[in-house]
Amino acid sequence: MAAGDLLQLTVLGSATPYASVDNPCSGYLVSGGGARVWVDAGSGTLAPLQRHVRLDELDAIWISHLHADHSADLLTAYYAALYADIRLAAPIPLYGPPGTADRLAHFLTNGPVRSPVESAFALQELSDGHEARVGALALTSRAVAHGMPAFAVRVEAGGRSLVYSGDTAPCASLTALAEGCDALLCEAESDRAPDEGEQVHHTPEDAGDTAGAARAGRLIVTHVGRFVTPQDAVARASARFGGPVDYAAPGTVFSIGWGTRGEVPLGRASVRGGGGSEQSASVSRLPPA
Repeated sequence: MAAGDLLQLTVLGSATPYASVDNPCSGYLVSGGGARVWVDAGSGTLAPLQRHVRLDELDAIWISHLHADHSADLLTAYYAALYADIRLAAPIPLYGPPGTADRLAHFLTNGPVRSPVESAFALQELSDGHEARVGALALTSRAVAHGMPAFAVRVEAGGRSLVYSGDTAPCASLTALAEGCDALLCEAESDRAPDEGEQVHHTPEDAGDTAGAARAGRLIVTHVGRFVTPQDAVARASARFGGPVDYAAPGTVFSIGWGTRGEVPLGRASVRGGGGSEQSASVSRLPPA
């Protein structure tokens, strides 16, 4: 299989609720069969995105919800697309929650005339069960439990599948969407579930439980909060999920479903779990765990 045909996940950033010195907020490049989708555009992710693809080379953008740590770089992408050295042949398809266009326009409009958001982005609103085809990639979105309009997505290509949770508490719709996937990219923001009020995030244990209930091939924890270390998040998730567990370190490239289920990612692999010891390596491809 040619490298361009692989379903791949490139981690642009995974910090929350603000970028750290060496880690932007949530953002990922998902590619396969020549198609490239920017999944979440959190603060700081536009910069590393350009190591892999220009804005005018993107096939689509998909946004899970409108919190700034998942969407703020749409604002700078707008200026790049219309007022800099980027020349779009057509607006970039943008899949986002209801109200995305008005939210962007409200922020970007500086006078009596509404900013031409639609000149940069061809907006399509997500809904529960929304399906889209982006080149070789099939995207299915489900509404999830985050106390606001929020979505998870399943990306499929060439018989491989990646599910991204977005931000959400454990919920039946995420588990159903992730059923049998090759890899679940799941947030693990919370150190523990709240004693009172609505739960809106996963703990590391929740992430492990969701992966297990969905029979995912591997778990990649992301969006790890400031009161949990990546090492602890991987260890805690591994205690609840028997498959491979990795951390979404910025710059890591995961090859989804390559060879056997549970193969170690392409690129820099770090903070491994799932029965293995913690690792940090710079490699092309590591053997199965």
